[in-house]
Amino acid sequence: MSAEAGTPIGSPRRDRGSDALAIRHLSTDTLDQARQVISLYPEPRSAFIPLCHLAQQQDGWLTPEAMRDIAGLVGVTPAEVLGTASFYDMLHTEPVGRHVVAVCTNIACLLNGAAELLEHAEASLGVNAGGTTGDGSVTLEEAECLADCDQAPCVQVNHRFVGAQTPASFDQLISELRTGARSEDIPHHGTLVRVRRSTGLQADPSLVAAERAAMAEAQARRTEAAEAAKTAPDGARGSS
Repeated sequence: MSAEAGTPIGSPRRDRGSDALAIRHLSTDTLDQARQVISLYPEPRSAFIPLCHLAQQQDGWLTPEAMRDIAGLVGVTPAEVLGTASFYDMLHTEPVGRHVVAVCTNIACLLNGAAELLEHAEASLGVNAGGTTGDGSVTLEEAECLADCDQAPCVQVNHRFVGAQTPASFDQLISELRTGARSEDIPHHGTLVRVRRSTGLQADPSLVAAERAAMAEAQARRTEAAEAAKTAPDGARGSS
């Protein structure tokens, strides 16, 4: 349930103007990281997807409360956050297991036993693709393509490649995930693999500011040239 009782997720926040007042769910650490990410973009809404990853790292999925906070930070409605997040497979708008296991069933994997592997996975886990095991440890997904075709049938766990799998090796993988034997190379779902780029988050603010100033100057020159072209005599335009 929403932290703001009676406010539908599609409604804009009344206090969007000040994120200090608006942010009610994201932790202090997550909020600090979010503002750091936002500072790297010319427009706050350009940080949309990275902020979704940060919120998912905190809770394991994108809660309605987190989506409202993201909306307040980037200046959009919560409905826009939900609409965008629901488009991407790597973002979850409903609770998922600690390990999201994706089995690719695209053509290369299909020709190498992916259908049989997925059928085995559903039977051994006791859930259909899209379901989560009763202990909350595994969510099974069928993926269209994971871009690891030379390792068919390809499997990912929490967006980490684990190579081609057989029914036997799949069962071993699940056992290791549940016991924590793979926790170092495959942390729980939500732990960032894309967003926390050390070079990005450690960027010198002065360099970012200089780049933005150069972009603004270039845009101003283009605008000035376009306006000059509009007011130039026809002959001058043709000779230029």
